Amino acid sequence: MDTVQRLPADPAGLRISYERGALAEETAPLEPFALFADWFADAVDAGLPDPNAMVLATASAQGRPRNRTVLLKGFGGDGFRFFTNHTSRKAADLAENPWASLLFPWHPLQRQVIVTGRAERLSPEEDAAYFRTRPHGSQIGAWASRQSSVIPGRRVLEERFAALADRWPEPGDVPVPDFWGGYLVVPDAVEFWQGRPDRLHDRLRYTREEGPAGGWLRERLSP
Repeated sequence: MDTVQRLPADPAGLRISYERGALAEETAPLEPFALFADWFADAVDAGLPDPNAMVLATASAQGRPRNRTVLLKGFGGDGFRFFTNHTSRKAADLAENPWASLLFPWHPLQRQVIVTGRAERLSPEEDAAYFRTRPHGSQIGAWASRQSSVIPGRRVLEERFAALADRWPEPGDVPVPDFWGGYLVVPDAVEFWQGRPDRLHDRLRYTREEGPAGGWLRERLSP
């Protein structure tokens, strides 16, 4: 029987008209965190899968960029929080170069948010407070993985997990690994993008102003 070859779609021919919303200066708040909170709530209410998923971009001291998807675990007027293994490549990059960028790709809402700023390590107390909220299996998983290190196969990881689960069975406490913790990305700029028809998208950028007042400059960018 002859097999039918599936031809790939032509990316150049994939188009959609963005008509789900608008973003105007007249209704946008004067600082970015209130608008982010509204948009994040919209993403949650819309039932988007993993609405807290964000693409984290880092760069090494040599300027080699890397990106990956991580999960937002908190935000507020001080910045955006995520947690990871400090042996990972992202942590190595941030140790050499603290500048980072976050991208929230809320495609079904035809929106995206881009955050740029410096990443700071959270305190051990903040790390422990969040670690205690994680499911028991996730706590064990943090111990089992030396993130980004080479292993000979999945079996090694599963055996390590099983041994640690025997060491710290439920419902007992699992200690916080000393090689695991959180970061706070303190933004100096936050850009909100709302898709519009004919590629005339709305883009509002908030840039932190210098000085003791610590206000924000809001500007419209050309799409």
